[in-house]
Amino acid sequence: MPEILIGGQNGIKVFMDAAMGNRHGMISGATGTGKTISLQILAEGFSKIGVPVFLADIKGDLSGITVTGKPHEKITERIQQIGISDYQQRGSPSVFWDIFAKTGHPVRATISDMGPLLLSNLLELNDTQTGVLYSCFKIADDNGLLLLDLKDLRALLTWVGNQDKALQVEYSNIAAASLGAIQRQLLVLEEQGAEHFFGEPAIQLEDFCKTDFSGNGVISILDATDLVSKSPRLYATFLLWLLSELFENMPEVGDADRPKLVLFFDEAHLLFDQAPKSLLDKIEQIVRLIRSKGVGIYFISQSPLDVPEDILGQLGLKIQHALRAYTPKDQQVVKSVAGTFRANPNIDTETAIQELKTGEALVSVLNKDGSPAPVERILIRPPESQIGPITQEQRGEMLKRSPFHGRYETEIDRESAYEMLKQKSERQNQEKLEELEEKKERKATSGGSRQRQSITEALLKNAARSIGTTVGRQIVRGIMGSLLGRR
Repeated sequence: MPEILIGGQNGIKVFMDAAMGNRHGMISGATGTGKTISLQILAEGFSKIGVPVFLADIKGDLSGITVTGKPHEKITERIQQIGISDYQQRGSPSVFWDIFAKTGHPVRATISDMGPLLLSNLLELNDTQTGVLYSCFKIADDNGLLLLDLKDLRALLTWVGNQDKALQVEYSNIAAASLGAIQRQLLVLEEQGAEHFFGEPAIQLEDFCKTDFSGNGVISILDATDLVSKSPRLYATFLLWLLSELFENMPEVGDADRPKLVLFFDEAHLLFDQAPKSLLDKIEQIVRLIRSKGVGIYFISQSPLDVPEDILGQLGLKIQHALRAYTPKDQQVVKSVAGTFRANPNIDTETAIQELKTGEALVSVLNKDGSPAPVERILIRPPESQIGPITQEQRGEMLKRSPFHGRYETEIDRESAYEMLKQKSERQNQEKLEELEEKKERKATSGGSRQRQSITEALLKNAARSIGTTVGRQIVRGIMGSLLGRR
């Protein structure tokens, strides 16, 4: 069975059984305590045994995983302290991705793929507005309107607003105020750069599940430095969408000696902050069931308590770096975190969490039977790849040599809801113009006869006023006689 060395100390080495890799995990600790290195060595370890990896690079310093590390006296010292005999510096096969398409291949998904639940969370809609968005998606499905990008969704909302009375019978009341609120939120989303994410060609999930010619798992690195700063909600929504798509599309694999894919989600608290209960329930369900698809999920955050308790209880691997307890609230957090580990009689977990140095961690893995092993205090092994980012020139060269070069760069804008509704609107406007022209023609045709009748009526009225005189009576008789054909 393949194993991944996490670290060791005082003659103890801690290995992770790769067969437990789909049981998920957590890397936590205060800023600057070594979480990124722990993520890096785990990603390296999975890649080395042929498991593809997807990770989000929040701080921009994980790109070094692609190139060979450089010798350093501290690395040599750490190797000796742990007792590693087969350490060999090397890079891992990697591909760069970027939603904004600046530092990696574009990553896109369609509005239809995203669905109303995740989109409502992204737009921060209330319950009423969410219900309206669900109705709009149903209307689009019933009318064969394909929703690919933001302009498709905007066009749909505008059309629904114009057809609200006709749609009320089948889809109940669709409030104009809710439609307006959704439109405003779409403008905010567009300002944050979300138009780069929604569209085609959409990312193919199998492109995140590749191995190279040597059988090493390819590491897909999402550059999320700008994404998290500009639109943290889009970052979280993308990760949840990816998780949902993998769950729905990957086949069942049962128990295997290693995962089919491993995901590392940095800044994990962003996935759960302000998420509605319906979405949290869906995330919990996916995390619980996706391991049967051979997918492992690893959350990275400052505290394990950033992850909901129901999800935290499903995480097998725990790597806890130092936490600082300056206030009574911090002390309570430390105590709660210590309680998540299986006790080791040789370690005071609560005290140790506050004493850990950079690069040192409390680690608990799963035994072969799936039970948690007692916590161990160890030094995290040094990575074989470079610590820190590569240069922009190196990144650019790797993008040119990427097997996906040119596949996603050119955006496709095929006929969808925007074009279909535009054509429908143009037809309706043309029909209205033609109807107005017909009315004008009918009015012009009937207008002359009405005018002649009016002149005749006027003459009769004038004649009636002249009845009082003899001459008037004669005129009347003369006129009436001529009109009635009398002499």
